[in-house]
Amino acid sequence: MPGPDAATPTGLIDRHDLVAALDRAATLRVTVVSAPAGSGKTSLLRAWAARRARTAFVSVRPDQQDAQLFWLALLGALRAATGGSEPPPPSPGFNGPAMVDKVRAELVEAGDPFILVIDDLHELSTTEAAEQLATLLTSLPSNVHAIVATRGESPVRLHRLRLAGQLAEIRAGQFRFSLAETRALVAAAGITLTDADVAVLHERTEGWAAGLRLAVLALAGHPDPSRFVAEFSGNDRTIAEYLMAEMLERQPADVQRLLLRTSVLDQVNGELADLLTGGTGSERILLELEDANAFVVSLDPGRTWFRYHHLFRDLLRLELRRTTPGDIPELHRLAAGWFAVRAEPTEFIRHLQAAGDWALAARVLTDHALSLTLDGKAGTVAALLRSFPPRFEEDSPGLALVHAIADLDELRLDQAAGHLNVVRAYAATTPRDRQYRLRTAIASLELLSARLRGNFDGVFEQVDALPTPDPRWTASEVALSNDLRAIALLNLGVSDAWSLRLAESEKYLSEGADLARDIGRPYLEVACMAHLGFAAVGTSIARARQYCEDAVAEAARHGWDNEPVIAPAYATLAGILSWTGDYDQAELWLQRAQRATQGGTEPGLRLVIHLAAAILQAARGRDHEALAEFDAAQRVEMAGRHALLSRIVGWSIATQVRLGSIDQARDAVVAVDEELAATGELRNAIAVLRLAEADPAGARDAVRAVLDGSAPINPVITLIEACLLDALACRSLGDLRAARAGVERALNLAEPDRVILPFAMTGAWQLLEDLPPHGTSHAALIADILDAARTEPDRATSTGDLSPSELRVLRYLPTNLTRPEIAAALSVSLNTVNTHLRHIYAKLNATDRSTAVQRARDLRLLSAGRS
Repeated sequence: MPGPDAATPTGLIDRHDLVAALDRAATLRVTVVSAPAGSGKTSLLRAWAARRARTAFVSVRPDQQDAQLFWLALLGALRAATGGSEPPPPSPGFNGPAMVDKVRAELVEAGDPFILVIDDLHELSTTEAAEQLATLLTSLPSNVHAIVATRGESPVRLHRLRLAGQLAEIRAGQFRFSLAETRALVAAAGITLTDADVAVLHERTEGWAAGLRLAVLALAGHPDPSRFVAEFSGNDRTIAEYLMAEMLERQPADVQRLLLRTSVLDQVNGELADLLTGGTGSERILLELEDANAFVVSLDPGRTWFRYHHLFRDLLRLELRRTTPGDIPELHRLAAGWFAVRAEPTEFIRHLQAAGDWALAARVLTDHALSLTLDGKAGTVAALLRSFPPRFEEDSPGLALVHAIADLDELRLDQAAGHLNVVRAYAATTPRDRQYRLRTAIASLELLSARLRGNFDGVFEQVDALPTPDPRWTASEVALSNDLRAIALLNLGVSDAWSLRLAESEKYLSEGADLARDIGRPYLEVACMAHLGFAAVGTSIARARQYCEDAVAEAARHGWDNEPVIAPAYATLAGILSWTGDYDQAELWLQRAQRATQGGTEPGLRLVIHLAAAILQAARGRDHEALAEFDAAQRVEMAGRHALLSRIVGWSIATQVRLGSIDQARDAVVAVDEELAATGELRNAIAVLRLAEADPAGARDAVRAVLDGSAPINPVITLIEACLLDALACRSLGDLRAARAGVERALNLAEPDRVILPFAMTGAWQLLEDLPPHGTSHAALIADILDAARTEPDRATSTGDLSPSELRVLRYLPTNLTRPEIAAALSVSLNTVNTHLRHIYAKLNATDRSTAVQRARDLRLLSAGRS
């Protein structure tokens, strides 16, 4: 079996980054290399030193307690490298300082440059020799670079070199193999593994060189490499033997006892270790083990919580089962009690299960399942549920509640309903304190179930049936009531948004977010915030975008960037950015929404994502792809009519027309009912159809109710679209004045939020080229529209010879934004903004910002009301 730092076979893989780190370090006086056993320190140093012409390499013997023997070995390595004589034999009356002077003198004579490598420095157990070595290293000749390698903290004090900036340090983290290096190692050994198997191997070994090397050796002749990787652990014989010999058996008895008894934990701190060992001083031992790179890793900046390397933990658990198996249940019970006192239900339940206390574990999980779910841990709840023995729930009907939560998380709505029926019957037989807890959980899940089905009327019915507050409630019941109220506000807000009660929706969701923040439910707070953008988009794009960005920032703060909870904000942002012509950014947000929901999500959110994708494709002129997304949105099953139905159906019909499927579009118009046909979105779709049928008068008739406000619309984008369709119809009828008026009205509506999408989707951007140079106050917006439509001309398009890029900068001048803030808003450099400003001032004959703004307004390059 290879030793801890056995040389890697020639040609396996090169550790380029580590070699480069040593090269950089060689410019300083001393380098300290510190990493655990089996990290590849020796093989790296030998390979690096082999590239150097003059190197002395000495390895400290195990448990070296004799200073004279250490120095003689070092002197021998130095003379072997320089062609000198054999060192003298050991003698009585060894003079350490004199030996230091002798070694320094011979290093000076060795020539320039010279490398001195001292390996396994942790084996040096004599304080005398360590102090002497520190003297040598802090006064090395200028021609010498020294490298000392150790498993833990160096026993040699080199703080003066560190303060002087002459000490380089290469730590354990740099020795861990990256995923790419792991893949290269496997390939170099001639082993074929899938990328997924390589990732598992890398995760299990945590990039530990010896663990990877042993695994590769075992894989070389294995008949089923994939199965080997899946089962690979610290229980593997070669790994276990290595770790036993190099780590566990080297520790004192009290340290071995701590390691074994605390191995039942995934994470440990000093207090918990004291409890499981029945001793004191455990935190000091854990800190010393980490300092010694003994496969113990701290998890927080204060170094109070620790974990063991995965393979080392596996070995410890195996050894605990082998030596004292009867202690294991009691260790788990002790840990469970510790976590119970500290209100950490997940670990409490896990240790109860590990101890075999199934009944108590089931009761605790039932009581805390809803709370864990509200903290974004539905997946944890499902995992805890799977850990119970088969058919155990038959003896524990309360677990039906947990099954319902897991079912809803996986969108198994019918199964969830069945489990809720079971737990409803069980709740009627429980004591009063548990009865309210269970009924609160049932009410919360029924609200969620109704929303997941898209049954928004059902949500309102469920809210009406919720229990009213009672002054006799206990503190626990009040807390549960607050949870339920926050859940109700979230579901009311979402349901109102889908029912076009947008003001009520915004109110409920804002109240829900505030309440969730007050009661310490950040996951529920983010859920409310993520839906606020969708609720506000019909009335204010700017406010909707701000809601989404706030939700995204809050989700990122908690590490929920890729969770379904934030997907509504991603999808809404994708839609908004498509409306405003920022298609590349829209696509990025859409991809994030799709990734966050790739495991499945509620029908309403699926519909929003399909709609956002359709809008983006339509804006880019990819009508076939857009129609496919519109069709997918229409296939999403929702209970009853919802807010987006008219938009989806209307834009789908318009897309069919643009693809030349006139008959299909006519059939679709005929198929809609009277209520839907009266909406602004359907009237616009009919106008698109009439224009394609060469019936501009019919198109004007179709949008008349939209333009005069008698047809319901959602949102203002529908009115902009109607103005543009009317303008296209007027142009076909030869009424250019009316066409220009329609375009100007559309620009007035689009200006506050910079809405571009209707111009792109309808093709009405072409009308902008017919506007006279001084005929509009929206020159900057027009430049944006033409740019988004990819029809930007090579020359300036507006009075004053301002280019489109200069017009985009110009529209920010009436604001209070600074130049760096304008650069950030436009995603360009500050130098670019400064260059554009110089050109703007010159072309407008202005000497400052306010003069430039006034001159631009006089030339109708800016809207007079924009600020």
